[in-house]
Amino acid sequence: MTTLPWLQPSLDNFAEQINTARVGHAYLIGMDAGYGGELLALELAKMSLCNQLGHGGACGFCKACQLIEANNHPDLYRLEADGAQIKVDQVRELCQKLTTTAQQGGRRVAVILNSERLNQASANALLKTLEEPGKDTILLLQANSPSRLIATISSRCQRLRVELPNKLQVKQWLKEQYRFEDDPSWCLPVVGGPMAVLSAVETERYQSLLSYRKGWTQSLSSGHLCASLINVNEKQVSDALKVLYLVIHRALVKKQDSDPLIRANLANFAAKVMQLETRLSVMPNVNSLALFEGLTIEYNQLMSQ
Repeated sequence: MTTLPWLQPSLDNFAEQINTARVGHAYLIGMDAGYGGELLALELAKMSLCNQLGHGGACGFCKACQLIEANNHPDLYRLEADGAQIKVDQVRELCQKLTTTAQQGGRRVAVILNSERLNQASANALLKTLEEPGKDTILLLQANSPSRLIATISSRCQRLRVELPNKLQVKQWLKEQYRFEDDPSWCLPVVGGPMAVLSAVETERYQSLLSYRKGWTQSLSSGHLCASLINVNEKQVSDALKVLYLVIHRALVKKQDSDPLIRANLANFAAKVMQLETRLSVMPNVNSLALFEGLTIEYNQLMSQ
């Protein structure tokens, strides 16, 4: 597992529960994949099946660990969304598998990633298994946005407490992973977590984010949309709007002593930007050029009042 020091306390606590026979049957891991939520869920699954579990985690050498590393453990089930949702047929198939006898003679473990994507039908199909999971069965539900998980599901799971790293810890971790020319942690709210920052830096996404930040700063200052924001495609609009929000937020921080009305207008404008970003998922088509030009004009009108 990629070394994420902020996960270790949760791993230690889970190991203690297993070693003292206090392990529960269903856990909710409310942590974004960008902070290691998926990695944590899969490591807990590995610990649940490990034959020589130590204090620090799964041994990595026993037969169970080797089977997991080879993605071939017959008693480990992994469920992810089929498209935008986790569908009822997927859940029914999983629940049926969990009724069978463990082939390795130990536990049966199911990992459900992005569990907030359970729809009402698939959530209902999972309820009975959550309530009566059977002997030696553990369900691990990971959610990027746990508040979106259907309440009947979250209420039947133990919350696995994970302390997210602060910005200083993230900066230190990023510095240990990669040699950066600047501090990329500014884009955390855009990409979702330190692992996502690292992924963005290793692709072209981070350079695009830098371009959006520079473009928005110049556009809001001049009142004219910069070239870097003119050809943003539909897949990039969300990133561009999130970066705009950060630029406005930074302006708010700098204008602590400015007119309270201007600050209030800026705060409302920032909220509007994030509402637009949230609605993007249900917009059939987005004219990014018109959208960005409109936001640039609106910002300048606010600042000229």
